[in-house]
Amino acid sequence: QLQLVESGGGWVQPGGSLRLSCAASRFSLEHYAIAWFRQAPGREREGVSCISSRIGRIYYADSVLGRFTISRNNANDTVSLQMNNLKPEDTGVYYCAASPRLMSTQCSRGQEDYDYWGQGTQVTVSS
Repeated sequence: QLQLVESGGGWVQPGGSLRLSCAASRFSLEHYAIAWFRQAPGREREGVSCISSRIGRIYYADSVLGRFTISRNNANDTVSLQMNNLKPEDTGVYYCAASPRLMSTQCSRGQEDYDYWGQGTQVTVSS
C-alpha cells in the first residue's frame, strides 16, 4: 500500500515562504495524481493544489493562485508545494494525497478522488 509522508512545515512570519514535500514509501509517485489539501482549525479540509501524473493538468485554489507552486521532482520522486508570500489564513495542517484512479492528464480538487493520504504537516503563519 502506498504510504505518503509530508515534510517542510513549520512556523513563518507573514510574507515568508515554506516548501512542502510529499514522498512515498514502497511505490513511486509517478503514476499517481497528487494533491495538497489543508485544514485550518474549526474549518473543513479544502483542496489547495493538484498535479496530474503526466504533464497536462495543474490546479490551484483561488486563495493561493500566484503564491503557491506545485511541481514534481522526478529525480527524487517527490511532489513539492512552494508557498510564497504566506498569509495568516494559510495556517493549517497540510496533507498530500494520491490517486491512482484519475486519468494521467487529470487531477481533482475533490477529496473523494484520492485514496492515499499522508499524516499531515503543520504550517503556522503568524507574527
